[in-house]
Order: sequence, then structure tokens, then C-alpha cells
Amino acid sequence: MDNYIVSARKYRPSTFRSVVGQKSLTTTLKNAIQSNKLAHAYLFCGPRGVGKTSCARIFAKTINCLTPTADGEACNECESCQAFNEQRSYNIHELDAASNNSVDDIRSLIDQVRIPPAIGKYKVFIIDEVHMLSSAAFNAFLKTLEEPPHHALFILATTEKHKVLPTILSRCQIYDFSRISIADMVEHLEYVASRENVTAEPEALNVIAQKADGGMRDALSIFDQVVSFTNGNITYQAVIDNLNVLDYEYYFRLTDSILAGNVRSSILTLNEILSKGFDGQNIITGLAAHFRDLLVCKDEATLILFEVGASIRERYKEMAKRCPDQLLFKAIELANTCDLNYRASRNKRLLLELTLIQLCQLSNAGQAVDDKKKGLIEPIASGSPGQAVSQGAQPVNQGQPARQPVQPGQPYPQQPVNQGNDNGRVIATNMPSSATVIPQSPSAAPPKKVNRPPHLGTSLKEIGVEKPKNQTVQQNTQAVQEVVTPFGEDELVRVWDAYAASIDKKVYLKNTMINCKPVLQENYFFEVGVHNPGQQDELSNGCVDLLNYLRVQLKNTRIQMRVRIIEANEKHLAYTSTEKFEHLLSVNPVLGKLKDEFNLTLD
Repeated sequence: MDNYIVSARKYRPSTFRSVVGQKSLTTTLKNAIQSNKLAHAYLFCGPRGVGKTSCARIFAKTINCLTPTADGEACNECESCQAFNEQRSYNIHELDAASNNSVDDIRSLIDQVRIPPAIGKYKVFIIDEVHMLSSAAFNAFLKTLEEPPHHALFILATTEKHKVLPTILSRCQIYDFSRISIADMVEHLEYVASRENVTAEPEALNVIAQKADGGMRDALSIFDQVVSFTNGNITYQAVIDNLNVLDYEYYFRLTDSILAGNVRSSILTLNEILSKGFDGQNIITGLAAHFRDLLVCKDEATLILFEVGASIRERYKEMAKRCPDQLLFKAIELANTCDLNYRASRNKRLLLELTLIQLCQLSNAGQAVDDKKKGLIEPIASGSPGQAVSQGAQPVNQGQPARQPVQPGQPYPQQPVNQGNDNGRVIATNMPSSATVIPQSPSAAPPKKVNRPPHLGTSLKEIGVEKPKNQTVQQNTQAVQEVVTPFGEDELVRVWDAYAASIDKKVYLKNTMINCKPVLQENYFFEVGVHNPGQQDELSNGCVDLLNYLRVQLKNTRIQMRVRIIEANEKHLAYTSTEKFEHLLSVNPVLGKLKDEFNLTLD
């Protein structure tokens, strides 16, 4: 039985014509050979598997051909070509710089440079992975590379041009090899499949080409692997099963769930994908690429950027018609943000699910815009104090900021607190805005729960962000008036202590309120000075219920709260060794005497 040869070696290019995806470079090299304008040193750089070493061998073979063809190719019939094809040519020397990177190796190469070729015109030295040479080897090679004998020609190849010394780069003609396009790889794979009597679906070859990431050698290696798996019948399903590639079908299902705003369906689809062993980051990067593909499919001008099979292309075009541009823009941004935060996240699955929830809310936001265009009243969650007005109604108070009515028991809208205090450092927090409240007696019936539309929700990024005041909101069933009853600081402290006494579970908040008392200021604002950021966070987190209680008990809807960290505490959060000793010395002066008697020093 004949020895098996992998496709990457069996179908390695032997002529410039057979090089895939590098037409501009091969044309330049052929023209240089035909015009006899050859440089003494070339640098071929580019990604792996794009044909750098293959082009170097073809170039070395062609310039030594005794009877080249009219189009600049080697004849493959003369003695020089036959010696090259049989790997017995003494005119071509290959050096792997990854394992031969010392000064002695370069000196040995320089000794060989002095010997002229026996057959042909040139002696060609191909140095692969040249960036692996040591600095001393580079310096030993400089003079020979700059002024070699007339019969010597150097071809350097590397995947990392930035690691090659600038003095080497300045002595070479540089050829940058590009990644091979998916279309060119699919065409070449179809040629190989026809020669190997393998049947292959175009979509399957397209997946192989995408997996290869621009490298033809990788594509041929994957092709051999899939041929062994399918026994010569390559199908799309077999390729994605063998290569563990996420099927397009999952992305289409996720997109359907997002367009329908179905959070549960999207999370179940995510669970199905994760159960098949796919990595979460691959899922989110694939979803971002999917939205990008939908975006480029919306316009015929950008459709050329989408490189997939014909059947899948038509499905993408149909799906793209259902997706608004704004939704795709925001979806790509959310998916990319999730990708950036994925490695730092401690609960990666929750991050993926949260991203899907935000994506599903995009369709609800689009529905709200459509309702507005149809003339319907648009309910919004305003981040600033707003007044409830129906369509066409005029604001009630022209000279004061409008305030949004709030039913008792409902949470207040959030807005940033005005930070205007000069004493100490003020910590910015989100506090409830001024809102109207109806004080209730204990015997009053509890308010009915208001069912809000699903698109009334606010995303995490919208909390505390001020919205335009000219937007309309649904009018409450009962008109509510603002209540402003004057009160003093003693009354405020009394109600403050009463609320602290009623707290059962939040012990830290209760202790904070007991130790930090409010100080009444102008316009019914009061300030609370706390000793550390933890106390400030407790008051910030419990401010909604606290202010609700104060407003009802004091019958004043304009009550607001400022929280700041006392400056004296802020300066001494951390002590040095000297400061600690000085503090102890102020408490017990005898320590100074002890230090002097034993001649102690501070570390």
C-alpha cells in the first residue's frame, strides 16, 4: 500500500499559477524574473499557512530554471528543475532559524555562501522563522546580507515581522502576504475534493474555510480530518459535529426570541447550547458576529462583506428584513460589552443571561417607538421629576419643576442627589426625587398594585439618568396634590428615631441611623454625616423606604436627603507606624519614656 500523504503536502503549490490567494505578489515576482531585476534579499512575512515558504521555493526553482516558459514559470524539464523536484538540488538551502539561531549556525551559512552553484545561476538560501535568530546571530548576518556574492540570494520568511531588527528590514525587499479569503479557500477545497473523489456540500466547505482563519494549510488539515470522519461524504451537519462549531440555527433561534421579546425562550436556548459543551465566550462572540452579519445583509452594497454559502445567505437576508437598524446597533454593542467583561466576571452564566435579557428588551423599546408613531400614549419611567400630563395637556405649574405623582406604597423615581455641601467630601448617591404622596391612616385600605406594561422597565444603565421632560406618561386615576407641611429639626429627629426603632433585619442600617442624626437645612433638605463608606452605602440603599416614611409622617413631599462622609474620619482611615505611635503616645505618655530608656526605633 502506498504511503499516505496529507493534502497540505500533496497539493502544495509547485508553480506561481497554483498559489492560492496571493496573485499580486506572484505577479510581482514573475515580472522581476522576466525582467531580470532580482534583489539580493527578500523578506516574506504574513500569517501562518498562506504560502510564504512555498513561494520562496517556487521563486528559487524558477530563477535557476534553464529554459523558463514565456509566462515566467519553471519548465519542470531541465536538470535544475528535476533536481529541485527530486529534492537533490545543491542550489537551494533551507535553514530553520527556530532551531538554528546561534552565531555558529550563521557562520556556517556564510561559509556556504562563498561556494558558487554547480548548475544554474543562483544559490538561494531560505531562512524560515527568521525572527527567532538571536541578536548576536542577526549582527553576524548583517554584512553578508548587505553585500552577498553575485550568485547568492537570500529569502527570509517570518510570521512576526515586528521582531526582526530594523537593520535587517532595511536590507530586504518586503512582501506582505495576506490572509486567504474564504471564497478562494472554498474554491481550492472543491478542487482538492474533486481530485480525491470526495463529495462535499458548499456550506460544509465554507465552515471549514471559516475555521481555518485565512490559512490554507489549516484548511487542508481540517479537510483531511473531516474526510476521515465522514468517510468521503462531507455534509454541513457532519462538519459542525466534528469541529464542535455552533450551528447557525441556534443564532436564528436566539434572534427570533430577541425580536419577540421572549426572555424565557432565549435563556432556554442558551442552556441548550451550554449543555452541548460550548464555551460561553465563543457563544457571545458568535452572537456578536451573527448580528454583524445581519447588519451587512440589510444592504446590497455591504452584502459582499458576508462570506457564506448561498442557502444560508438567503436566510440571513430574510432575517435581516425583520431587524431594525437601531436594534442591531444596540445588540452588537451589548454583545461586545459582554465579551469584554466575560473573563473578569465571576458568574459567567449570569452575565450571558443578563445580556440576553437586555437584548430581549430592545424589541420592547422598538415597540414603544412604534406606539408613539401611531399616536398612542407612551408610558415611560422618567429619571427626573416629571409631571403627569396626557397628550395635548399643558403643564400645571409653569414656574416650578414638574413633579410626577406617586401612589402610596410605590417606589419613588430615582435621580442624582444635589451635592452642594462644602464641609467634607460629599459622596454622590442616587436619591428619590420629590414626589407627591397622600398620607394614609392606619385603617386605610392598601393601595392596589399597578400593572405596568412590559416596556416600562428601566435597564441597569438607565438608573439615575435624566430623561427629557417633554415626554408623556399615563395619567393617574385620581388627581394628587402636593403636600408641604412645615416641621422642625426636633420633629425630624423624632420620626428618624421611630423609623430606626422599627427596623428588625437590617441591623447595620439601624445602627447607622442611631449613631448618625439628620441636620435640617434649607428647602426641606436634611444632611446626614456618616463615618465611613459602608454607612453611606446603607443609607443610600435604604433611602427609598426611609424617605417614603418621613414624607408620610411629616406630611411633606419635598423632603430630600444628602449623605456625606465626615472629613475628619476620611483623613485618618489608614495609619502609618509613626502615626500609630503618636496616637498611642497621646493616650499614654509613658510610652515615650519606655522608647527612650530602651533606645527603641520604629520600623
